[in-house]
Amino acid sequence: MALKSLAPFGSSGSPARGADPFGNLRHDIERLFEDVTRGWQLPAAFRGDGLLNPRVDIAETDQGLELTAELPGIDEKDIDLSLDDDVLTLKAEHKAEKEEEDKKKRYHLVERSHGTYLRRFQIPFTPAAAKVSASFDKGVLKVSVPRAAAEDSKARKIAIGKAA
Repeated sequence: MALKSLAPFGSSGSPARGADPFGNLRHDIERLFEDVTRGWQLPAAFRGDGLLNPRVDIAETDQGLELTAELPGIDEKDIDLSLDDDVLTLKAEHKAEKEEEDKKKRYHLVERSHGTYLRRFQIPFTPAAAKVSASFDKGVLKVSVPRAAAEDSKARKIAIGKAA
């Protein structure tokens, strides 16, 4: 049997230029894993990027925007909340370390985990940046973003000057 007859890429016996003979198999396997794991909340270690998504509730009211975020295991000092123009950014660092030791059983265990919560929210109105407030209690962050005062929308006369 000729080696040429085993080649799956046409009669020439060689793969097309740039073709990956295992590309279709890899694509099918990746699609299978995506289908099986769809909807699972995998820990950050499995996602590989170290970013965690906090659960967030957002409500828009006549006064502004109310945001509630669950940040379990986070200390208030590790939360960074900022407003840049009309984008609210929530960033928090999660660091945990657990150490166990049992000299009778001769084991010593140290576990560390680290991750970053990061979410950005586009504010659908002009916020009153100086009046934004936030509180943090028992792992729940509450943020209030009030609307900027409406500008005077009355008609006004605009003077026309001479061109320079």
